[in-house]
Amino acid sequence: MSRTILITGATGTVSTALVDALRGAGVNLRALVRRSSGADGLRERGVEVVVGDLDDARSLPPAFEDVQDVWLLTPNGPRAPENGMNAVWAARRAGAERVVRLSAVGAAHDAPNRSGRLHALSDRETERCGMRWTILRPHWFMQNLLNEAGDIAADGAFALNMAAARIGMVDARDVAECAARVLLDDPDRHHGATYTLTGPRSLTFDEVAGELSLALGRPVRYLPVGDDAKRETLLGCGVPAWIADMLEEYAQAYASGWGDFTTDALTGLLGRPPRTVADFARDHAAAFAPVGGL
Repeated sequence: MSRTILITGATGTVSTALVDALRGAGVNLRALVRRSSGADGLRERGVEVVVGDLDDARSLPPAFEDVQDVWLLTPNGPRAPENGMNAVWAARRAGAERVVRLSAVGAAHDAPNRSGRLHALSDRETERCGMRWTILRPHWFMQNLLNEAGDIAADGAFALNMAAARIGMVDARDVAECAARVLLDDPDRHHGATYTLTGPRSLTFDEVAGELSLALGRPVRYLPVGDDAKRETLLGCGVPAWIADMLEEYAQAYASGWGDFTTDALTGLLGRPPRTVADFARDHAAAFAPVGGL
């Protein structure tokens, strides 16, 4: 009998890639979504869609019924631990066997950012959930660079408040493939493991700009800016103040050297090296191209 995997955060970057990685693997995929109207793409890929909200514990039981494995991805925000708690409790009551949770790099009770401290609370609850569990802690996603695509396309430059930070950034597609590997393996194989997932090396954003330049065939520059300037830009784009503050805390930590490391966990799970920024830039070149193409 095929196992049923419930995907939370189903329309996000990692979960979307996870659905692709799990298709054709002989498992039943079910997605938890807040609104049915935005889930046509999931249905077209053969995913069962169930409406529920991690903010509302009473809405969750139907989504977790007859589920063996839960992919747990909660939205960034002050209610993230509550969202995780609601999901874990619903999974346990439904008789699920395993939770695979997407945490964040450096999650700890003394992390230099509120997101890391909130993730630490959810990690601890996952560890004590009474089910098999695995935690993935990915580094800064290369896909975050897509937020700068408009500026790169228009001006050949992008501005971040990261100073000269070096970051072992990782491709979200690799993170999804690691999640798929864990979910498809025997439930006991990765029980109790926490994997910190990084790319192959730490890079500065000047080096990232160089890789984008090569992929696009035109110069791309990195422009370091201050925290206030970046925050004003984010708020002007409609980013909630809580998220803008959280991103500022991460930027300050990265600028201090907090993200300058890599691990071999991804290679250990996938049996291949992680994707490089050069790979990412080539694969997404069209997103950074001016109107009219490369």
